Amino acid sequence: MQDNNQTFEQDDASEVAETSRRGFLKGIGVVAGGSFLQMDGLDIVDDPIGSYDYREWEDLYREQWDWDSKARSTHSVNCTGSCSWEVYVRNGQIWREDQAADYPVFDEDSPNPNPRGCQKGACYSDYVNADQRVLHPLRRTGERGEGKWERISWDEALTEIAEEVIDTVQDEEYDAISAFTPIPAMSPVSYASGTRLTRLLGGVAHSFYDWYSDLPPGQPITWGTQTDNAESADWYHADYIIAWGSNINVTRIPDAKYFLDAAYNGTKRVGVFTDYSQTAIHCDDWLSPDAGSDPALALGMAQTIVSEDMYDEAHLKEQTDMPLLVREDTGKFLRASEVPGLDVDADRPDHVFVMRDEEGDLRVAPGSLGMRDGQHDDSVSIELGFDPRLAVEETISTADADEVRVRSVWNRLLDELSNYTPDVVHEITAVGSETYQEVAREFAQADRAKVIHGKGVNDWYHNDLGNRAIQLLVTLTGNLGRKGTGLDHYVGQEKIWTYEGWSKLNSPVPGRNVPTTLWTYYHCDVLANADPETRQRVQEAIDNDWMPVYPAEREDGTRPDPRVMFIWRGNYFNQAKGNVAVEEQLWPKLDLVVDINFRMDSSALYSDIVLPTASHYEKHDLSMTDMHSYVHPFTPAVEPLGEAKTDWQIFRELAAKIQELASERDDVEPIADRQFDREIDLESVHDDYVRNWETDEANALEDDKAAAEYILENSEETNPSESDEQITFDSIDEQPQRVAAVGDHWTSDLVEGEPYTPWQRYVQDKNPWPTFTGRQQYYIDHDWYLELGEELPTHKDPPTLQDKSEYPLNYTTPHGRWSIHSTWRDNEKMLRLQRGEPVVHLNPDDMEARGIEDGDTVRIYNDLGSIEVQAKRYPSGEPGTARMYFAWERFQFPERGNFNSLVPLYMKPTQLIQYPEDTGEHLEFRPNYWGPTGVNSDVRVDVEHVADGPGGDN
Repeated sequence: MQDNNQTFEQDDASEVAETSRRGFLKGIGVVAGGSFLQMDGLDIVDDPIGSYDYREWEDLYREQWDWDSKARSTHSVNCTGSCSWEVYVRNGQIWREDQAADYPVFDEDSPNPNPRGCQKGACYSDYVNADQRVLHPLRRTGERGEGKWERISWDEALTEIAEEVIDTVQDEEYDAISAFTPIPAMSPVSYASGTRLTRLLGGVAHSFYDWYSDLPPGQPITWGTQTDNAESADWYHADYIIAWGSNINVTRIPDAKYFLDAAYNGTKRVGVFTDYSQTAIHCDDWLSPDAGSDPALALGMAQTIVSEDMYDEAHLKEQTDMPLLVREDTGKFLRASEVPGLDVDADRPDHVFVMRDEEGDLRVAPGSLGMRDGQHDDSVSIELGFDPRLAVEETISTADADEVRVRSVWNRLLDELSNYTPDVVHEITAVGSETYQEVAREFAQADRAKVIHGKGVNDWYHNDLGNRAIQLLVTLTGNLGRKGTGLDHYVGQEKIWTYEGWSKLNSPVPGRNVPTTLWTYYHCDVLANADPETRQRVQEAIDNDWMPVYPAEREDGTRPDPRVMFIWRGNYFNQAKGNVAVEEQLWPKLDLVVDINFRMDSSALYSDIVLPTASHYEKHDLSMTDMHSYVHPFTPAVEPLGEAKTDWQIFRELAAKIQELASERDDVEPIADRQFDREIDLESVHDDYVRNWETDEANALEDDKAAAEYILENSEETNPSESDEQITFDSIDEQPQRVAAVGDHWTSDLVEGEPYTPWQRYVQDKNPWPTFTGRQQYYIDHDWYLELGEELPTHKDPPTLQDKSEYPLNYTTPHGRWSIHSTWRDNEKMLRLQRGEPVVHLNPDDMEARGIEDGDTVRIYNDLGSIEVQAKRYPSGEPGTARMYFAWERFQFPERGNFNSLVPLYMKPTQLIQYPEDTGEHLEFRPNYWGPTGVNSDVRVDVEHVADGPGGDN
C-alpha cells in the first residue's frame, strides 16, 4: 500500500505516537518492546488460579477497567446503526470502547433498545493508531495509485488546493468543482463542512444514495416519497414479517434483536434470499428465488392474493390509483379536461383524474395534482364521498373523440397479474408453487404484516420493477399506515431527523446537485458506446433538463471537463461501478483530486493530495438514523493524532486560504453565477463560511460543536416550534435523546410510547400522497414507460453485456458482516475473523466442475477484466453464482483491480424521467430522492483455477 517514500515520511510522526504507545504499555505492566501476544520466560503452571510467580500478567486484564477519562462517541459509517459508545482513555491513549447502553426506553411493549453495537464498532479504536492512519498532509509524487508520497505542510497543501480552486472559478468553470461525500445522517456537521464551501464556490454536490444502488426507485415512483420507514422497534409489533433481500443478522446487527425476539411475540418470519443466509436460518420459511427474479415472485404472490379475493378493497379504492380510468387508445390516464360536462373545481383540469362510481357516473378523483398547490398540500383530502368501482371497462365520449375505450388501472393490473400463473412463476424463479402461494395467503390474512426490504433487490438493472412489485403486496393487503405494518427499506443511514437544521448549515446559498451515476456515466464517455436506444433516451433527458450534468453546456455547445474533485467521508473510487472506465476515462480529466481521510483507502491512494482528518473519536458531531428515533453525539475522547484536523476545520481553513490568496491577487473579481441570482465572491468566502446566515452573526460557526448546536437549534425535531423543550448538544452528550417532534419531511407524527410508523398522514389523515394522482400510484403513463411496457409492475429479463454461454456464473457483490462498505476491510481484527483476504463464495458443484478446491487461488473474469482471489466452498449458495462480499480495497488485489473491475456502467433510462413531463412535481431530479441508480448485479463471469497463486497449489 505504501512505498518507502511514504513510509519514511510517515515515520517521524509515528515515532511520537510510538513513544506514547511505549509509555502506555509500560503503564499497564507490559515491558516496552514486548508484545501482548508474546511473554517469553514464563513458567507453565498446573493450577492457573493457584499461587505462583509472575501473577502480574493478570493486571493487563484488570486494568482495562481502569481509565483516566471517557467520552461519548459513535462511528461515522454508512451502516444505519447509529450506535452510542463510551470511549475510554488512559495515558492519553484510547484504551477501549463499550456500548453506551443508556438509550431511554419509550416503548414498554417491545424489547429494550439497549444495547446497540457490533463487532466492528467494538474495535474502531484500532484505527486511531493504525499503520494506515494518515498523519500529515501528503502530496503524490508518482502516478495516481502508485503509492508514492511526500509529506508537505498544511500551508503548502491548502495553498496548492486554493490556487487551483481560484483558477477554476476565475475561468468561470466553478461547476467543474465536484464534492462527493455520502449520508449526512451519520455525521451531518462533517457532511456539511465540504458541501457548504462547495455551495459558496458555485461547485457541484454529488448524490450518493442512488450511486451506491441503495436508493429504491420504486418508492418515489409509487409513493412520491423516498424511503420513509418504521424504526426497527416496530418490527416487534408485526404479526408477519418477510425479510426480502435484507440480511438482517449481517447488515443490521444492532437491530436484529427486534427481528429475532418477534418470535416470542408470535410473529412468523419468512426470508426471501437466493442463498441460505445468516438470516434465513432464523426464519420459519425460506424462499430462494433465482437471482434477479424477485419481480416475478412478488407478482406471483400478488396474483394469488387477487385471484383468491384476499385484497383490501376499501384501501385500494381510497388510497390507490386502481379505480382511475385509462384510455385504451393512448395508454394515458383519462383527464377531467377530456370529459365534457364533468364539474371540475381545479386550476389544472388536465392534471385531474377520473373514476366511475357505483351508480355509473364519472367522478373527479379527489386529491389529484391539478387540485393541489404543488406536490405537498395538506389542505386537500383524498377522502371519497362516493363508492368508486374498481373494475371498469367501457366506452365513453370525450372532447377529442366520439368514443374512447377506457379501462380502470385495476383491470389492467388484473391482466398483468394473469401472466404470473404458478407454473410461470416457478419456471422464472425456481420457487415451489405451493410454497410461495402459502406465504402469500398467510401474508394477506395477517392482521399486521410487514416487509423488511434490503439492498439485495436494488442491485439489479430492473430494481424499480422489483421495488414496485414488492410494494404491491403491502398495498393490496392494506398493510400501510398502522403500527406493525409497512415496507421498511433500510440500506444506508439514508434519512436525517434534523433535516432542516442540517439543510441550512449545508446550503447557505442555492447550489448545484448532480446524480453521480449519470455524471460518472457521462464523463466516462459511456454514452458514445451505449446502444442506440439508451443513448437517445439519455441524451433526451439531458436536453430536456430532466437530469442535470455538470459542468453545464456552454452557449457555444461545448461542455468543459470536470477539473477538481473533493472526496471525504466516503470512498468513491473504490465503490465506482465500471471502475475500469473511471480509472481510464474520468480520472485523467481531473486536474486535482483531494481526499480528506483518516486512513489510506483506495480513493486516497488514487488522489493527488491527501489531507489527514480526525477520526470518529476526535471530533464533535451528531449521529442519527431512521432505524431509531434518537439523537446522540460524537465528542472528542482525545486530540486528533499527528497533524490531523476535523473536516469542519479543514474546509474552514481552506476557505480562509482561498480568501487570503484571492485578496492578494489583482485579477480576482466577483463572478456572476450563470444559474443563480448571486455572485461568487472569493474575497469573502471564509467570512461567509463561518457566518450564521440566519442571524447574520459573524464568526458564529468557527468550530464543529457550534455547527452541531446550529443544527439542533434549527430543526423541528430537536427544537419544536410548539414547545419550550429543546435538545441541546450537552443534553445528548449526557444521554441519547429521542426526537421531540417530526418535521414536514416525515409522513407521520411521533406518538409517545410507540415506535415511529410512516404513511399515517396519508392513510389515516387522508392527505394526498405526493404523487401525480394523489394516491399510491402503480400506473405510470409517461411515454417512456408506455413504450417500454413498464407502466405497471412487471418482470423483464435484464440486459447483460456478457453471454451466458461464455460467462455462465452470475456475479453478485452483497454487503458483508466484517466491514461497513470499505471501512474495516483492512482491519486486522476483522481480517482474523475471516480468511484475511478477498474471497469468492462458490457452490461446490461449480467448484467441482472447474477443478477448484477450497482455499485455491482463482481468477474471476469477464470481458471487462479479471481479479485473483481465494475460493471458498459455500454449500449455502445456489449453483451458478460467484458471490463476492464487496468493498475490498484495490491494494488488497494483485495488480490493483477490485470487486468492481468486473462491473460495467449500467444505467436504466426510465430513472431519468421527469413526471409529469411539463412540471415534474411527482418525479424530478432531487439528490438522493430520484435519479438513476448504480447497478452492481446483472453481471456474468466465469472462474478458473490459478495453479501457482498465493492460495493455490504450489
